[in-house]
Amino acid sequence: MSTLKLPAFEYLEPASVDEAVELLAEGGESARVLAGGIDLIPGMRAGSVRASRLVSIQHLKELNFIRAEADGSFEIGAMASLHALERSASLASRFPALHEAIRQVTSVQTKYMGTAVGNLCVGTPASDLGPAFAVLDAEVIIASRKGVRRTAMNEFYSAYRRTALQQGELVTAVRVPPGPRGRGAAFLNLLRTHADIAKVTVSAAVSIEKGICRGVRIALGSVAPTMYRARTAEALLEGKAVTGQALEAAGRASLQEAAPIDDVRSTAEYRRDVSQVLVRRALMKAAERSAQLSGEPLPALK
Repeated sequence: MSTLKLPAFEYLEPASVDEAVELLAEGGESARVLAGGIDLIPGMRAGSVRASRLVSIQHLKELNFIRAEADGSFEIGAMASLHALERSASLASRFPALHEAIRQVTSVQTKYMGTAVGNLCVGTPASDLGPAFAVLDAEVIIASRKGVRRTAMNEFYSAYRRTALQQGELVTAVRVPPGPRGRGAAFLNLLRTHADIAKVTVSAAVSIEKGICRGVRIALGSVAPTMYRARTAEALLEGKAVTGQALEAAGRASLQEAAPIDDVRSTAEYRRDVSQVLVRRALMKAAERSAQLSGEPLPALK
């Protein structure tokens, strides 16, 4: 019986973030960060990922945190596990849509070993967390020899499985700002089974002010090479009265940036059709949550 073996690599455990970025920079293009290893190790075994040096951040306590700030923002360290985030009452109360996205991960092993930051850094368009972070205007905090920089979640992906990270850089945390008062957000996806990768992922956020849509955010996954913000749909709905017709029009417009494919989970045509429905439902759910927060009556939406 043959078994797949990992190719030879150098394994290093830095004692600090500063040491970690030094080791990454010195390791060149084939140096990789090891956090949960959920995607990295299988990729190395399959030969789709080349790594001559693994820089493990698993024991860096400074990166293992979940922090609710006094200003209403929320910061998640690179080693905060999905399991810890799922159990966070503060996250669930402040950002229910993000909490819902994390709960969609059903694998016990993935929840205990995997991290939210690691999930984002893989760069897969099928990430449940990417769209949820995007509509909340999250930013990624990145460390390197040069210091610390921040980039918007909406600008983090450059191509399929490609991120804005440069050689020698390490994501230390992702920060979610408090957001506007009365904002409602929602997360929805479509799967064959709970353990499967999503056919379509949608997240939406909106504030309803006297029946008018403000701060509209719509993000989709699994329907393009990267997760993307549906800017055309957002602009179409911004400043408009919240009606079923307006939400339906936004659902159609959200696909202008889409480029779905046929694969083993779905056809491109089905993805396009169901995406419109999920966008409308996510917007409706977000609007309802906004109305609950503000105490403002919401017209019947169908």
